Amino acid sequence: MNKQGTSRSHLTITAKALLLGAAMSSSVVGVSAAHAAGDKGDVTLAYVEWSSEVASTNVVKAVLEAQGYNVELKALSAAAMFQAVAFGDADGMVGAWLPTTHEDYMAKVGPKVEDLGVNLEGTKLGLVVPAYSKLESIEDITSHADEIDERIVGIEPGAGLTRLTEQVLEDYDLENIDLTTGSGATMTAALSNAIKGERDIVVTGWTPHWMFARWDLKYLEDPKGVYGGAEEIHTLARKGLKEDMPEVYAILDNFAWTPADMGEVMLNNQEDDADPYETAKAWVESHPDIVNEWLPATAQ
Repeated sequence: MNKQGTSRSHLTITAKALLLGAAMSSSVVGVSAAHAAGDKGDVTLAYVEWSSEVASTNVVKAVLEAQGYNVELKALSAAAMFQAVAFGDADGMVGAWLPTTHEDYMAKVGPKVEDLGVNLEGTKLGLVVPAYSKLESIEDITSHADEIDERIVGIEPGAGLTRLTEQVLEDYDLENIDLTTGSGATMTAALSNAIKGERDIVVTGWTPHWMFARWDLKYLEDPKGVYGGAEEIHTLARKGLKEDMPEVYAILDNFAWTPADMGEVMLNNQEDDADPYETAKAWVESHPDIVNEWLPATAQ
């Protein structure tokens, strides 16, 4: 695999500035005259609607469409995302958090998919609080239960992070704490409201996520190690993709970026009226040096 290094850093630019730059400059990843949009075939990518995976999946879509493919995105639950690739309903996905978050799903479909390796290093899972909170460890939650309304604000019920947090409640004997589930959006909305009122709150969180760029936050220490150590995000492809669509396979295989890259796209997606696909296209056009590393030699 031609995986790029992870030592780069990039200045965060607004989506509007990216779009302006894209309009004023040509890019090696633009669709060539020889390939009209979609004439190379159809590609389906599965993803879960986390802000991180919305960013990465739309970036991959933008690159593939610039190379002449018609790309459909399927927003699914985490379990269904893995099953879609395993049973050929999707060609690939770039949001497999391993070895901990999606461990159960990967164990069920492992032999039926092809793991193309790491596309992002430096991820983290855990319980997150505002930096001003007196809580420093998960072990502090019981003594501060009233201050956090006796709850932890989570995300989707079927998410791996939710499963781990349910284990946290058991392992840390947090019988008096409820885990409320919803979505990534409802979690960040609750966090935003608490911070506006300078109230305490505990949410399930992960890195990379745009909320760390917007607010001053900290992870609670996890002395029992329930959330595990640093994770990696992997790319998975359906069996047979390499033979059916070798260029698509190569782009998915080569795709790799840093938390700073992903954070830039995620933060721009939080702007008013931002469209994730347009943000992704603008980022792709403004980072040809990175994107060129993902393309097979025949496409450059």
